[in-house]
Amino acid sequence: MSSKVPAISSKAPVMLHGADYNPEQWLKYPEVLKEDIRMMKLAGCNVMSVGIFSWVSLEREEGVFTFEWLDQLLDTFKENGVYAFLATPSGARPAWMSEKYPEVLRVERNRVRNLHGVRHNHCFTSPVYREKTALMNSKLAERYAHHPAVIGWHISNEFGGECHCEYCQNAFREWLKVKYKGDLDELNHAWWATFWSHTYTSWEQIESPAPHGETQVHGLNLDWRRFVSDQTINFCQHEIDSVRSFNPELPVTTNMHMIDGVDYRKMAKILDVVSWDAYPDWGYTEDDDDARLAAWTAMHHDMYRSFKKKPFLLMESTPSLTNWQTVSKLKRPGMHKLSSLQAVAHGSDSVQYFQWRKSRGSSEKFHGAVIDHSGHAETRVFRDVAEVGRTLAGLTDVVGTTTPAETAILFDWDNRWAVKDAQGIRNSGLKYEETVLQHYRGLWELGIPVDVVGSGDDLSGYKLVIAPMLYLISEENGKRIEKYVEQGGTFLATYWSGVVGETDLCHLGGFPGPLRRTLGIWAEETEGLHSRDLNGLVMDPGNTLKLTGDYDAHEIAELIHLEGAEALGHYRSDFYAGRPALTVNKLGAGKAYHLATRVKDPQFYVDLYAAITGKERISRTLNSELPTGVTAQLRSDGEHDYVFVQNFSGNEQVVTLDGQEYTDLESGTAAPAELKLPVNGLVMLKRPTAKA
Repeated sequence: MSSKVPAISSKAPVMLHGADYNPEQWLKYPEVLKEDIRMMKLAGCNVMSVGIFSWVSLEREEGVFTFEWLDQLLDTFKENGVYAFLATPSGARPAWMSEKYPEVLRVERNRVRNLHGVRHNHCFTSPVYREKTALMNSKLAERYAHHPAVIGWHISNEFGGECHCEYCQNAFREWLKVKYKGDLDELNHAWWATFWSHTYTSWEQIESPAPHGETQVHGLNLDWRRFVSDQTINFCQHEIDSVRSFNPELPVTTNMHMIDGVDYRKMAKILDVVSWDAYPDWGYTEDDDDARLAAWTAMHHDMYRSFKKKPFLLMESTPSLTNWQTVSKLKRPGMHKLSSLQAVAHGSDSVQYFQWRKSRGSSEKFHGAVIDHSGHAETRVFRDVAEVGRTLAGLTDVVGTTTPAETAILFDWDNRWAVKDAQGIRNSGLKYEETVLQHYRGLWELGIPVDVVGSGDDLSGYKLVIAPMLYLISEENGKRIEKYVEQGGTFLATYWSGVVGETDLCHLGGFPGPLRRTLGIWAEETEGLHSRDLNGLVMDPGNTLKLTGDYDAHEIAELIHLEGAEALGHYRSDFYAGRPALTVNKLGAGKAYHLATRVKDPQFYVDLYAAITGKERISRTLNSELPTGVTAQLRSDGEHDYVFVQNFSGNEQVVTLDGQEYTDLESGTAAPAELKLPVNGLVMLKRPTAKA
């Protein structure tokens, strides 16, 4: 039975390939616009995102709309087989609006209103801004919602940021009244506001966090972040509502970019398609470890795919360098194809770039683009893009396929916010995202598909659920995890888990709070270690995972007591030498592991998850040993599997296949028993899906 989902657009049921396109910058250069169309076809590009920052070109003065240039562009797209994601232009408003309606400009944490400038400098609560965006969007929708070239709405651009104006302060207070049912006493208790005599006696006293005001009430900080996220999502919904009715069949998306202030898992619920912008700094990370960076990028691809359990869009990436990273190096040979197909391997049905043509001036004039200032196709970058275009054209069968994951990692936004706000064991850096990555990379190195989910999501379909540093967890979600384990699931948690509840109040009765029964341990103390400090995890002889060895540990160490759990490994040194550092607890039909310290060696996580997934009979994409830095990712339609073997190791590698019948997707011929992968190389394979 096919497990495909419908293509993102029935007009273009193929792999999408294209870029952000800004023709309004080139209206005085008609020869450039004509040449662009020719080179789009030459590069195998079939979609462009247009209109993202075009507001002033569409409404040069208030109420005076000029759509002729966009009419001509979309008609030309139609004639040449190019499609468009049509953007609402709210990411940057015109100067005339800032001048006439200064309330649209953001107020910063210091309560100073910004001047006009940059982008994303607008208040999501402002009635005027909402009115103006609704008017502009409805004009666009009325004119283009049924245009044959338009295949979807691109709502604004990389939503993020916060405003502290009076509109937002009042909206925050109303949000709090709803959350706490109008009970100020309940709010004061939830925030533990008796601390430092911070008790509020009227709603009007509540202000958002400020550098010259309140910053130490963690419940306030957390609720403010939640409010900002909700208000941003509410504004996105406002924009969607302003275009949806003109053609309800036209899908909507907005490009996400791992901005800290928006809970994208919640935002995804109002979108038809998830899309995101990926800009890894290949080849010039501080540790010069492209494999680590590849795992980091893969984890985010998996996160965006997991929001809706269906294909997403890689809406932006760079075909060359960026202009904003610390060092802007070029992509090495092979890396453009490898990194582009990495997104497809993890569930993207598109590869798109910022940008099509380099801006001639201003801040992005040196940001990478398909077309350089030279203006022609005889460049290394263009050839790389055209090669990806040819490859994507041959992957139509992959469109709509899904990723059957038996393993999930928990990643919650409010947990992330609370961890970063915590003042305690290691103020030099608790490294929440790094902790999640350590565990994800172990699975990535093994070629095990992973979903990245929230603690409130349904976990029942997974054999293994991993919760790195689940510092914030409600009693309700703790019970859900307990039930998951009792019913046969396997769960793994780490140090600094089960510490606070949903309002950032510490759980009483001992950590890890609502996970204590599940894990079968009590964490009496947690210690932060200096960077120079080193301890270790020594595996116990005869442990049930059959792991051996002595692994270096650093940064965080938890002193735990066994309350039904069994020790698998102990600390190596210091006054807690010999105390449990890795445990397992049997509960009902399942089991729960606890890792009490941060292990430094990446190989530990590979060894740990090889052992656990082997015991739980969790499938790898390939039943083969993969060299370090080489991974295999799976997409499937239920009849055929599509296997992407990718080499991020920095060296030539050889992978021996597992004896199944494989076809090379690019050549259409039978795959050899051994795959020879050059530096930055990949091989795409097809095989029959194994029947359960």
